[in-house]
Amino acid sequence: MSAAAPGEGAPQEAAAARDGADAPARILLVEDSETQALQLRLLLEASGFSVTRCATAEAALDALNRGVPDLVVADYHLPGINGDELTRQMRLSLRTRATPVLMLTEAKGRDLERQGLESGADAYVPKSADHDLLVLRIRALLRERGAAGPREAAHGAFRRARLLVVDASEADRAALAGLFSQEGHEVVTAAGPQEALDLLGAPGAVFDCVTVDLMAEAYDAVALCARIAALRGENERLAGGFSLVGIGSAGTSSKDLLVRAFSAGVDDVVPKSAAKGAEGEVLAIRVRTLVRRKLLDEDNRRVADELSQHERAAERARAEAAAAEAKAALAGALAQANHDLEDANRQLKDAQAKLVQAAKMASLGELVAGIAHEINNPLAFILAHQGTVERLIGEVGAEADALSEPARRALVKARDRVGSMRLGLGRIQDLVVNLRKFSRLDEGEMRSVNVPEAIDTVLALLQHKLGTRIAVERRLHGASEIHCTPALLNQVVMNVIGNAADAIPGEGTITVETLSDGENDLIRISDTGPGVPEHLRERIFEPFFTTKPVGSGTGLGLAIAYGVVQAHSGAITVETAPGGGAAFVISIPRRAS
Repeated sequence: MSAAAPGEGAPQEAAAARDGADAPARILLVEDSETQALQLRLLLEASGFSVTRCATAEAALDALNRGVPDLVVADYHLPGINGDELTRQMRLSLRTRATPVLMLTEAKGRDLERQGLESGADAYVPKSADHDLLVLRIRALLRERGAAGPREAAHGAFRRARLLVVDASEADRAALAGLFSQEGHEVVTAAGPQEALDLLGAPGAVFDCVTVDLMAEAYDAVALCARIAALRGENERLAGGFSLVGIGSAGTSSKDLLVRAFSAGVDDVVPKSAAKGAEGEVLAIRVRTLVRRKLLDEDNRRVADELSQHERAAERARAEAAAAEAKAALAGALAQANHDLEDANRQLKDAQAKLVQAAKMASLGELVAGIAHEINNPLAFILAHQGTVERLIGEVGAEADALSEPARRALVKARDRVGSMRLGLGRIQDLVVNLRKFSRLDEGEMRSVNVPEAIDTVLALLQHKLGTRIAVERRLHGASEIHCTPALLNQVVMNVIGNAADAIPGEGTITVETLSDGENDLIRISDTGPGVPEHLRERIFEPFFTTKPVGSGTGLGLAIAYGVVQAHSGAITVETAPGGGAAFVISIPRRAS
């Protein structure tokens, strides 16, 4: 690759090095040449990339275990594992399967390019290519990767294959160790059976392949292969964990040796000559094939385990989702049950209030009717005799001239007393009439009710509470008769006026108004008391709610009034009166009589 100043040809690209990311793209450079590695590193870092360099593919695999970069730039020709084999191993791992790889080489052969691309590389660029083209190609690969996922993946790490070479010849052991080391394997050697068995049986020992020299004269190689195969079968840790390769003779007289070797458990036999000189590549390829298959099996098992874990996690997630759904359904059912219970409790309170009031009204009606009846009988008797007495006094008064002066004065006094008795008896008679009218509180039949008369009846019965302390103003401008039950004007109006009288601490005024707006008949009762606070206006119609001291109220008056008004499809509201007190407005839809 020709030398160039750092950053040459890439000034226009330097600002775009991040490709929209917060950190610069990370590149792993695999190059054994110190000079070319330095040139590439300076070029890439000047273009805005973060570069980590490894001299061998084996070191690159270790680096990939520590972290996955955004892109790998690898030389094709490397000591040990070549660039194409590095790419193949990356493509076999889920951790690095999607990591783009750019292959570099100084050769110009089409076969090398084909090999590099077939191994899984994403692009193949000659080292002599223009620097601008190299940087642009890298940026294109990074754009293709895009935001496909996180840089790190929680999958299995790379590991180098571990080989055990058993050979009595020190020279052959060194040759085989060098051959396999160039393939990127980790090699351990043993000179004899006992050393080999000790290595295989050591705690934590893991081997991917064992080679045994079948032509050894110092020990029985076939027997050693049988013992190794038996050890492989007995030890669960080693079962299927390594391949056993015998290195034997290529002569025709070796057929018996081959039969005995395969019978002893050897997986493959390679001629002795293949392990030396240029033919050593045959042995390396055959071992590489066995080791690769073993690593692939490991990867497959790992992927299967991960899939099983994912399936179990998904099953747990589904179970948790089902449990959460069931819990949510249970919570919803519980909330609905609580709501239904609250409604039932509220209905029960309303029914209780109505029953209490019905019983109260029934008892009161019977009591009032009985009292009125009991008073009415002697009252009629007294009125009859009072009339007789008044008539007789009148007859005597016609002959007053014949009487003495004291007798005349007594007659005048008697006539005055009889007149006062007539007025008192008249008031008692009016009170009895009002009591008989009020005794019909529990009548539920709709009929035409005289409004002024009903209001006067209520005020007469509440006179003991009003006295001279509270003045009552009547502004009866509405309809003189409305179609309703007697309880509407008797019970509702009485409760509201009674509460207004209780709310006024000293002297005050209660105003009773009747209005009509064409569709509704309105009764407005206002007072000069302290009024109803805003935060209590939504609760004053609740059963058993009262602001009176304990023992002074049941909290049923306004609740019953609210129920009676609702039974007429009307409304009762509370607002602030012009004088600052409370104003209750009763609205009843007008009906035909």
